[in-house]
Amino acid sequence: MTLAEILASLFPEGHDVTVADGLVSGDGPFRNGRLAVVGIDGNTPLGVEGAARLAGSVLDVVRRGGGTPILVAIDSDSQRMSRRDELLGLNEYLAHLAKCLLLADRSGHPTIGLVYGHTAAGAFIATALATRVLAGLPGASPSVMDLPSVARVTKLPLDRLEAMARDTPVFAPGLDNMVKTGAVHAVLDPAQPLGPQIAGLIDALPASDTRDALGAERGGRPVAQAIAAEVARDASLG
Repeated sequence: MTLAEILASLFPEGHDVTVADGLVSGDGPFRNGRLAVVGIDGNTPLGVEGAARLAGSVLDVVRRGGGTPILVAIDSDSQRMSRRDELLGLNEYLAHLAKCLLLADRSGHPTIGLVYGHTAAGAFIATALATRVLAGLPGASPSVMDLPSVARVTKLPLDRLEAMARDTPVFAPGLDNMVKTGAVHAVLDPAQPLGPQIAGLIDALPASDTRDALGAERGGRPVAQAIAAEVARDASLG
């Protein structure tokens, strides 16, 4: 689905969501209030200016109060790979954006990610993965790091990495693997109105991060939950 199709399905009565320089912001009618929408469209890389603008949009929702849910819709490239952005502290801008989404969630604004296109690396982590729950649409292609990049970092042959990825979901890119690891909670049905599906995710929001439990249940991360529990026990004893 394109962003225009997503918005039409979410807001059949119309909306005030706009896109400028690949950045999405605005809201539309939802239940008895509004649903705020922020995000990235058109496979746009996320640089310092974009991260700051998205963070500002999230903080604007928090300042207005009222518990308005925030949908983070993502079709991005990775973070912008430029020396300028790195020298300006892009990592800090991305961290700030992620923390703004966490602040919104803890301030009573449910945060729901929606991956509908490509997304990778820091742009993926600071947006979609920083929400309370993350949904995907068929055809989305999320990844924390693509395999050619992994090959450059690890110095392992690409064909070996591709063979490993076929058997190890936690290691592999793609929507199906993200579902198996629990990073993506649900895949939505584009043939049905998206509004009720997003409402269902909000109604079923877990009280805490359940991605490790989902990964164990789905077989994509068989040991993460047990290790996290052991760390938490050790911390409570220390």
